[in-house]
Amino acid sequence: MPNPTATFETSLGTFTAELFKDQMPLTVGNFEKLATSGFYDGLHFHRVINSFMLQFGCPFSKDPSSPRAGTGGPPWGDIKDEHTAKLSNEPMTLSMANTGSANSGGSQFFINTVHNHYLDWFSPGPSKHPVFGKVITGQDVIKKIEATPTDGSDRPRTPVKVIKVTYTA
Repeated sequence: MPNPTATFETSLGTFTAELFKDQMPLTVGNFEKLATSGFYDGLHFHRVINSFMLQFGCPFSKDPSSPRAGTGGPPWGDIKDEHTAKLSNEPMTLSMANTGSANSGGSQFFINTVHNHYLDWFSPGPSKHPVFGKVITGQDVIKKIEATPTDGSDRPRTPVKVIKVTYTA
């Protein structure tokens, strides 16, 4: 059975990611619950760092200028770390964001724009971010978002909105 996909319709174009449910069922299940409930619709990318990553999924980013953008999570709280599949934080992969503490992932994730191997959950060091998907179409849209001018807090000066996320099992 093929893995599910998520299509992100954004203010800068559309991209689609394959979600590795076969290897990361807990993390993808959490994403599926959020996406199919409409949780992600209308949120903005709240942190964009060129040659690093794009961060998304905070409920407070519905208002792109909210000082709380980047601090929120899903209504049910954090999920357990899924340190199972040794998938590296390669370019175009989706990876679970967290607070730095164990089992603190939730609704926020990031898209790597370069190979951030030091963020792999199986690499030495404190950062532990499991990969759960990969952008398979619309990489040009990811590059457009990455090139968006940002302020001193890495927030896009012109907000980049995710209009709708469509989950296809």
